[in-house]
Amino acid sequence: MNVGVAHSEVNPNTRVMNSRGMWLTYALGVGLLHIVLLSIPFFSVPVAWTLTNVIHNLGMYVFLHAVKGTPFETPDQGKARLLTHWEQLDYGVQFTSSRKFFTISPIILYFLASFYTKYDSTHFVLNTTSLLTVLIPKLPQLHGVRIFGINKY
Repeated sequence: MNVGVAHSEVNPNTRVMNSRGMWLTYALGVGLLHIVLLSIPFFSVPVAWTLTNVIHNLGMYVFLHAVKGTPFETPDQGKARLLTHWEQLDYGVQFTSSRKFFTISPIILYFLASFYTKYDSTHFVLNTTSLLTVLIPKLPQLHGVRIFGINKY
């Protein structure tokens, strides 16, 4: 490694989700979270599914839609520091395979959580609210939009 030599990517943050094995690692991480929650003795199966869904969606919201910038030094004159990770993903191109995967995965987890909670009204409201908090920011119409100025700077 040469010191003082920049990497070839304009923004390496954009390629992380397309890297080899990322989708499998993501799915295994969600499965591991669910197994850990199931192993807690006083959690029932519906509670474990709802917690898996809510914790997953909370983590997805924070890491993809709330945190802005990049941990790498980028030669883009600071453009990346104003964008969330979701907005940087695939250089902002909509409907790529990574974006589709990270949009469909919370929906599948929502269906699983709803099925295993037997559509109980309390769990259903929690799971639906959690799902909407991660799906709405993914809409192409909201790319770069800051509602009420939240997360503007």
